[in-house]
Amino acid sequence: MWRTAHARDNRNASRPATPIRANSADRAHFLLPVQADKLARKSNCILNAEFQLMAGDKPWLQHGWLEQSQNILDSFFNLLGHHLIERQGTPSEQAETLYEAPFVVVSHGTQADPLLNYANSTALDLWKISIPTLLKTPSRMTAETMHRDERARLLARTTRDGYVDDYRGIRIATDGQRFLIHKATVWNLADHNGNYVGQAATFDQWTPLDED
Repeated sequence: MWRTAHARDNRNASRPATPIRANSADRAHFLLPVQADKLARKSNCILNAEFQLMAGDKPWLQHGWLEQSQNILDSFFNLLGHHLIERQGTPSEQAETLYEAPFVVVSHGTQADPLLNYANSTALDLWKISIPTLLKTPSRMTAETMHRDERARLLARTTRDGYVDDYRGIRIATDGQRFLIHKATVWNLADHNGNYVGQAATFDQWTPLDED
């Protein structure tokens, strides 16, 4: 029995294998070239989703704030000659330190009516604003209408001189609470290529003002 089966197996082995033929629809599918742009977009979506999952409740890893934190820290050092925070650890660790700092740090972009694009935890608490709202808010809205001309002069002076370290002025939170900031530093921001990308401000002293 074994010899007969073995012989039959040998006969079958000697026959040429019948090729597997795909139907026309299958051939059309497998012959389509891979579109690199679509593949790249899908890969980016997957990576972004994984990054957002990793970031979780860590806002310094979202909204482009990892890069923005480096712009803020590098520009401050380049213009003022000393560090805003202790620059230890990885960029993400530095971004966390900046976000959790006990002083205010805010920045805006380069639009005609610049939008706020960064605020650390102290700033968010002081202005009583959420991150989604912050990112849609023109920076001029942080000051009352009557004080916006003064603020515009400050920003123009900063643009001209690179930084200002003696600013004093009134700002207003989203709930209407007014406060006077003391000895604020405002400086121009550049990215790692040296391109102008906006302005930032920091201060650690402010006084709440009574409602009129």
